[in-house]
Amino acid sequence: MSLDTDDEILQDFLVEAGEILERLNEELVELEQSPDDTDLLNAVFRGFHTIKGGASFLSLDGLVQVCHRAEDVFNVLRNGERAVDTDLMDTVLQVLDVVNSMFAEVQGGEMPTPAAPELLAMLESLAVPAGTEPAVTGTQVPGGDDVDAEFEAMLDQAAQGGPDAGNGSVATASGSDDITEEEFDALLDQLHGSGKAPVPAAGAEGSPAVPPKPASPGSDEISEEEFDALLDELQGSGKSPMPNTPGSNEPEQVKPAATVKPAAAAKPEKKKTPAPVANKAEATVRVDTGRLDEIMNMVGELVLVRNRLTNLKESVANEAMSKAIANLDVVTANLQNSVMKTRMQPIKKVFGRFPRVVRDLARSLNKEINLELQGEETDLDKNLVEALADPLVHLVRNAVDHGIEMPDEREARGKPRTGTVILAAEQEGDHILLSIEDDGAGMDPEVLRKKAVEKGMMDAEAAARLDDKDCYNLIFAAGFSTKEQISDVSGRGVGMDVVKTRIGQLNGSVEIDSELGKGSRLMIRVPLTLAIMPTLMVNIGNQPFALPLGSVSEIFDLDEKRTSIVDGQLVVMVRERALPLFYLREWLVSDSLQQEVDVVRHVVVVHVGSQKVGFVVEQLVGQEEVVIKPLGAFLQGMAGFAGATITGDGRIALILDVPSLMKANVQCM
Repeated sequence: MSLDTDDEILQDFLVEAGEILERLNEELVELEQSPDDTDLLNAVFRGFHTIKGGASFLSLDGLVQVCHRAEDVFNVLRNGERAVDTDLMDTVLQVLDVVNSMFAEVQGGEMPTPAAPELLAMLESLAVPAGTEPAVTGTQVPGGDDVDAEFEAMLDQAAQGGPDAGNGSVATASGSDDITEEEFDALLDQLHGSGKAPVPAAGAEGSPAVPPKPASPGSDEISEEEFDALLDELQGSGKSPMPNTPGSNEPEQVKPAATVKPAAAAKPEKKKTPAPVANKAEATVRVDTGRLDEIMNMVGELVLVRNRLTNLKESVANEAMSKAIANLDVVTANLQNSVMKTRMQPIKKVFGRFPRVVRDLARSLNKEINLELQGEETDLDKNLVEALADPLVHLVRNAVDHGIEMPDEREARGKPRTGTVILAAEQEGDHILLSIEDDGAGMDPEVLRKKAVEKGMMDAEAAARLDDKDCYNLIFAAGFSTKEQISDVSGRGVGMDVVKTRIGQLNGSVEIDSELGKGSRLMIRVPLTLAIMPTLMVNIGNQPFALPLGSVSEIFDLDEKRTSIVDGQLVVMVRERALPLFYLREWLVSDSLQQEVDVVRHVVVVHVGSQKVGFVVEQLVGQEEVVIKPLGAFLQGMAGFAGATITGDGRIALILDVPSLMKANVQCM
């Protein structure tokens, strides 16, 4: 059976459930570190409960079943009848994986596949107090019907002036018409059949007032109107529950338990308490990301028009036009920034998955690892958030597997048994800096040199000339790994080269630093957005090209007297260091006519990873902010090009992808 994915209710459920599942992933790992945190227990309980409620409304029975069992487990945990331990968390995290799998099926328009009976049985065994067999029915958590009956009895007792009703309301005693969050949650749990929550004893401090039950003979359920009235009464809204039927003639007995009514009348301003929350909710709206992309494209076109007008302004001596174009420049920049902000998301959306990744990997490797997250609120483009997820997962796994030593080994070296991995993010200008740091064994440059020679990547003499930074960058070579034994986690030499390629496709760079015995730090630098890019415009053979400004280190005029050939490579000496030189004309322009000897050429120094090379160009045009346009079918996938743009003078310029340009041409030389 398929689902109607266009159904508005289903879409609302998918949005809400998706957010809850992201939070549950973090909360469960945090709960394992703080098993006595009642707020976390309640948060996880409410998460499963909310998903169950939405799934039940949509008749997603498989999802309802597994969430209800998980809910039962956490009801026992928060009642203190069982302790949180590692084995229990393994099971609960397995349940979360199953729920995520079901959620993905629902997103695809399919009914969720029911959970395995073995998993449900395992949850059932955990949903009873510790040391109690699940088969003993007297100790099992009551189902929804039992709780409804219990609540009916409680309301009947209140209506008859029973001992619980005679306690009076704590709200009345304290002069407040509110009940505590814990009391309200406990009552909601009973109403929803979520499990037995302790009912306050007579005379206990903090007991909530129980409003009278409307007479509903012959019914085991309360109506929706009765439930709404009950919630209004509990939240101090000033509304009284539905009036008693003529069969009830003891209104004065009930009044002490419902004294919240005059309190609300005495303080009418309390009625407006929920208003700010409602207004805040009304101030936000969900917008399809496709619409944001369309707006961003239109802003991009506006930027191109602005660039064109700015260029034309130089040839028109009209002060009024110059002022108008200057104003347009300011407005366009503000509009561009505003639209970019609407596409921004906190990187916490990616960081949130790593506590679970590190926890599971540490258990499989028998390591003790603490993960620290810093700068989670740093914002960057939504597309970048999604594109960075997989590379970061691989780098964190690499730090856990390769970086952190075994606990006994760390102890022998005078380190704490528990290793630390720090994942941090911060904004630097129009770029985001991400770092993955560990306090593990670090990397040995000598070992890296030997591995490079063993794998035939270079000879011993070339390896000896590598400095430590160059040695560290060897790990980004395809097939390179220092792991002696291949495991499910690593050892095949596949991954780090893909990470570097992926970061390069995002117009970013990767740097690595390490200290033997103390740990390693890997830094990623990516732009805030992929839609608009600052570039250095150059002319090569009278054709314009754009170099990403983030890749440019410096520019100087070429003095051919300082050039020489080293190992078959043209180099120029810069600050007593040989800089490899490449003439872009030979790579990018088909016209190979002899150039004039007296033309002054320029060297644009760009960095590729931690290495620097010089590109020889014929003319420097200047800096220009360009809108990246995708390449057409003819050029799509061609190495060396990241896209195209329209320059201020109306010409089409190709945007160079420096890493892939080097990879495609240097290997052919």
